[in-house]
Amino acid sequence: MAQFDLSLEELQEYRSASTEPEDFDAFWSKTLQEAREHDLDAHFDPVDTGLTMVRVFDVTFAGFGGHPVKGWLTLPAAAEEPLPLVVEFVGYGGGRGLPHEHLLWASTGRAHFIMDTRGQGSAWGGGGATADPVGGAPAYPGFMTRGIDAPENYYYRRVITDAVRAVEAARSHPLTDAARTVALGASQGGGLAIAVGGLVPDLVAVAPDVPFLCDFPRAAVLTDRHPYREIGLYLKTHRGRTEDALRTLAYFDGVHFAARATAPTLFSVALEDQTCPPSTVYAAFHAWAHEDKAIEVYDFNDHEGGGPFHQAAKVRWLRSYA
Repeated sequence: MAQFDLSLEELQEYRSASTEPEDFDAFWSKTLQEAREHDLDAHFDPVDTGLTMVRVFDVTFAGFGGHPVKGWLTLPAAAEEPLPLVVEFVGYGGGRGLPHEHLLWASTGRAHFIMDTRGQGSAWGGGGATADPVGGAPAYPGFMTRGIDAPENYYYRRVITDAVRAVEAARSHPLTDAARTVALGASQGGGLAIAVGGLVPDLVAVAPDVPFLCDFPRAAVLTDRHPYREIGLYLKTHRGRTEDALRTLAYFDGVHFAARATAPTLFSVALEDQTCPPSTVYAAFHAWAHEDKAIEVYDFNDHEGGGPFHQAAKVRWLRSYA
């Protein structure tokens, strides 16, 4: 399918109709406070990968509920002083993979931390190693409707909490510079980067690529591609639950996290993206609170977005921040 969403001119004017819950800030403050009652307990175990230009650590830290979450920390081999830190989140269905899959940011002289996503890591890449020990109400296969009966039960409450704790864990290593921390990711990873950008007040930059988890009221009815389609298929069976489902999703909408962002940002959007429709990306971009914001537009691309071209753009862009 070619371009199916609003025209570029309309996208530049589009604003989301997603309704922010009145207790949005209280909900997340309580959630993170409860998570921090557990010791972060971050462990960094050296791994012999055979890679001579980097040092790699197998990381375990306490995420939501104190549950163990995995990650990789990769440093330039010669690092002796604290380095700018890039914290990365991965796309839907993927996991932290294998260390050699993630060498870009360490090769720029930065520390790089990549978080495993609980319960995922079985759809592509090198896999994952983090379980999700929490059950939930009936859900459509996938992750989008797990615990959708209430915000307190929703799957992404756990994942977003893990993401905030991942930043804290990565910053606890002596060779990372907490004052120069960047959050980034693509698709689901981009949505998590936006959430972290709204919940962690002292990041220096955030770079969400073709982000997922944004503008749920529009996404759920605009595209029939998964993962958003999971919501519609759930509601196809659970008739009359639309208002309740959207109420839950509002606590996890990137539009509302973006409205709390305190760091510069570089978004990317693809105008033929059926997975994360352009209008949903622009919804979060326009809501972004920090005035230093830019968006790279890839006219004829689907969910791959800018691919390696946008990676190069991010490398150039980050020189000004970290």
